[in-house]
Parts: sequence; C-alpha cells; structure tokens
Amino acid sequence: MRGGRVSSTAKPRAIPAIVIRVPAMSIVTCATQPFDGQKPGTSGLRKKVAVFLLTSYLENFVQALFDTLPDARGKTLVLGGDGRFHNRAAVQTILRMAAAHGYGRVLVGRGGILSTPAASCVIRKHGAEGGIVLSASHNPGGADGDFGIKYNVSNGGPAPEKITDAVFARTQTIERYRISDGGPIDIDRLGVQRLEQTDIEVIDPVADYAALMRECFDFDAIRRLFAGGFRIRCDAMNAVGGPYASAILEGELRAPAGSVVNGVPLEDFGGLHPDPNPVNAEDLMQHMARADAPDLGVATDGDADRNMIVGRAFPVAPSDSLALLAAHARLVPRYRAGIAGIARSMPTSTAADRVAQALGVACHETPTGWKFFGNLLDAGQVTLCGEESYGTGSDHVREKDGLWAILFWLNVLAATGGSVESLVRAHWERFGRNFYSRHDYEGVDSAAADRLMGDLRAQLPRLTGQVLDGRKVALADDFAYTDPVDGSRAERQGVRLIFEDGARIVFRLSGTGTEGATLRVYLERYEADPAQHTLETQAALAPLAAIAQRLAGIESHLQRRAASVIT
Repeated sequence: MRGGRVSSTAKPRAIPAIVIRVPAMSIVTCATQPFDGQKPGTSGLRKKVAVFLLTSYLENFVQALFDTLPDARGKTLVLGGDGRFHNRAAVQTILRMAAAHGYGRVLVGRGGILSTPAASCVIRKHGAEGGIVLSASHNPGGADGDFGIKYNVSNGGPAPEKITDAVFARTQTIERYRISDGGPIDIDRLGVQRLEQTDIEVIDPVADYAALMRECFDFDAIRRLFAGGFRIRCDAMNAVGGPYASAILEGELRAPAGSVVNGVPLEDFGGLHPDPNPVNAEDLMQHMARADAPDLGVATDGDADRNMIVGRAFPVAPSDSLALLAAHARLVPRYRAGIAGIARSMPTSTAADRVAQALGVACHETPTGWKFFGNLLDAGQVTLCGEESYGTGSDHVREKDGLWAILFWLNVLAATGGSVESLVRAHWERFGRNFYSRHDYEGVDSAAADRLMGDLRAQLPRLTGQVLDGRKVALADDFAYTDPVDGSRAERQGVRLIFEDGARIVFRLSGTGTEGATLRVYLERYEADPAQHTLETQAALAPLAAIAQRLAGIESHLQRRAASVIT
C-alpha cells in the first residue's frame, strides 16, 4: 500500500489523520538447490549453527516439509523453540514461509519460546495440524554450538519415519521455495498480527502447559509439602525450562524464592552444556552433596523434555525413576485408576519390566526415540514411557517431559512422606536393583564407528550360547521392532547381548550428535540380594565393561582407551 503526507487545511482545529506506511507484501518463489545430509536423526535435523546459517539451508528443509505435508490452507501450525542462538531468526523465516503456504493460523510462543512438551500440549489442546519445534535438545548452544528443527504431528508427537523419510527425499530434489516478503512479526507482544492471509497469534508459552499440570497433579498436596519446610533446587541450565519451573514451582506451588536457578533462557545457555546428568550438572551435584542440601535436586535440559532427579547425596538413575513412578502412579490424580502399560526404549534398563509384571500390565520395548511411543499411547496400550537418557513421560502429551517428571516426584514425596533415598531403597528391596550405566565415546570417526558396529554384527551368529567371563549368552541380536499398532518395522536398532543371569550389554550409535559419531555402550546387571544393593555402580558393572571393551574392540577401532562420559 502506498502512503503519503496528509494535509489538514479544511478546519484549523481538525486532528490530522495518521497514515502508517505499510510495505506491500507478496509471496516470492526463490530458486535453490539441494544440500547434502538433511536427513532427520532420532529427533529431527540437527547441525552446527554455521550450517543452518548457510543461504537457503533452513528454507530448503522447511519447504521440503511443507511439500510433504497435506494442503496447509486454513490449518493451524504451532511454532516455538528453546531460545538458543538462531531461534528468533529462524522463527521469523518459518512464519513468512507458513504465511506463503496458506496456514490459517500460527500459534507462536512469546519470544519464540516453547518447550518441547509445551509445544506438544499446545498442538493437542488447540487441534493444530502439527508444530515445528526449534531445538537441538541437550546439545550445546551459542554461535558455535548446535541448532535443530523437527516436526510434530497432530497428536503432539514427533513425526514418524514415514514422514521424515519423505521430507529427506524431498530435500534431495528441491529446486525452489516459497516465502512472504512481509514481516517481521513482533514475537514479544501477545496477540494476533496478520501476515498475508495468516493470523500469527503470539501466546503465553507457559499458560496451556501449566493448566495441564494442574489437571495431572495434586497441587494442594505439593503446596503443603513446601509449606512444611521441604526444599528443592531446580537447575534449569539457562534453558527453556526456566520460565516454566519459575511459574509453576515458585509461582503456583510456592516453593521458596530462589529454588529455581539458571532460570533465564540464554542463547548460549550461559556456557553450560544443557544435558542433565551428574557430569554436566556438576553444580547441582555439589549442592546436593552438602550437609545442608535441599530435600530434592532436579535439572532440566535445553528444551525441557529431560530431567534428572537427585536426593541428598543420592542420584537416581533414569531407569529407576521410571520404574518407581510406575509403582507409585496411583498416588497421583491423573493415574489414580491405574496405568494401562509401560513402554521403554530398548537400551533402558529392565527395572520397569518388573514393575509392569507386578502390576499385571504389559511393558513394551521399543527402539530409541520418543516417536516410537506415539502409536502405543494413542492406542491406549501404555500410560507411562521412559528412556535411559533422562527422559520420562506419559499420555498427557506425546513428548517426554522434564517438569512433569519433577512434579510427579513431588506428588509422590508429598503423598508418602518419604525421602528420595528412602523411596528408592524401598523400591530396590521390593523389586531388586538393576545396576545400570551408559558409557559414551563421543566425537569418534564415523567410518571407524561403522566398522565397529559391522564387526559386532558379524559376530552375532556365533555368540549365542558362548560363555564370556563366566556369563553364558542367552541371546545376541541386532534389535528390530515391529509396531504392534500399525505393523511398521524398524531394524538395526542396536546390538544386544543378553546373558542367562539377566545381565545385558547393548551397543548403539547415537542419532543426536552433530560432529563425528557417538558410540553408546549400555551395561546392566540385576541384583535381587538386598545385601548387594549398596555396591558402587561402576564396580558392580566392571566385569561387563571388560567384556564390552574386548568384544567390540573399542580401543583398536576408535583409538579410545576410556569413555568420554560415563553416566
């Protein structure tokens, strides 16, 4: 629209009209060419920020996504991310492309912020066609760090492989993308703005999620817990979980002021590695080891879908957390009628299996990746899900959910009156203890890692029945999964050795890194004898670690004598 100077000569006292010069908007088609390697991994496309800054790199992927999805006209899209470097710029690009493709409405979190579980919540509550989540999860941030993008479908969960495979195929043939030349949108102002024929609605990123949490948990009981002197330290790691934890823990539940630390999302996470484990959350571990430690220590990751639980000088393994929450689910309002079943990723310990057996429900074993839980949840076959990588969740959304897990623990602590350590030790007394650890070899040569896995697979036919350091191998295979709901098949999901005494060794290459490859080695030993439950974890697992090193030839293949990170 053209504008110009307005004259007011008719009446001396007249107030002149104000004409705002608004640039004309149009939809532009831009020529482009494919980039190599735009294949989504375990949870979306993750690359270094420098790669996403390449001209048309983000636009190509988004166009490939929109080309793969059904006609967008009139539909609702949800958009937000974890606030890391490049988040705000990427939001503007995607808004302009969504408008060019005819979306009727885009719901975007204020400031471009939406935690991954909150995005799932918003998609489900507002009947959206889907949502774009901008996050590299627990990977480092900043200009030299990582960036990521993934698509969640209408149930709120990550897109299944049939969609991500189609998107990748489209990225290999793309020749043009469509984008509006309008904007920018003021993403810091709540309310509706118009871009082309699309309503861009900036929403409070916490409101819908907080309402859902009120439905799940006994907030009154948790308030009474805090009123009685209970203390918590929640380390949000300068990531997106901070605003949610502050609003709910300190705001609604009245935890003492200052309970949430590192609660303001920063583009570089303040230099922290937002992966909540005892290594990266060192400050939290130190606080929880003090004589005056709080009753509960917790941490969330970059996009707030992971959680770490720590008692006083007592870290809780993620697999134990899933099992314990399942065993106590009836104490929580949402799950008072019981749970339909449990699902865990294959590398996750079998602690939850024993709880499921005691409850008389099924425990499903899936490949790594939350997307594999979606069908089971939608079909009502499971209620609680978990992964060993500090991820726990339920049927309330279709993502793992860090703050939900923290609130679950608070609800159980309020209902039982116990401590973190007493609850876990009582759980071991009843079900036995699964000693468990993951050894990560990070940033190794990809070709060398592939050769290691290939050599392991070649050994599989002759391993079953062998005795390795006194343990007989009951099963050696490359895990494959057939979805019981839709019959889809996922193969080559990790090499497993299962011993007759229940011990396990699992080898798997991670799909979440951006540099080289990461070999993950998972070790598990079951111990029923309570007298053995106080053993140090790594000491208890040392014999299995020796078998894994020797069998896989880790040092010879990777030139590594020790793991980069042990959790």
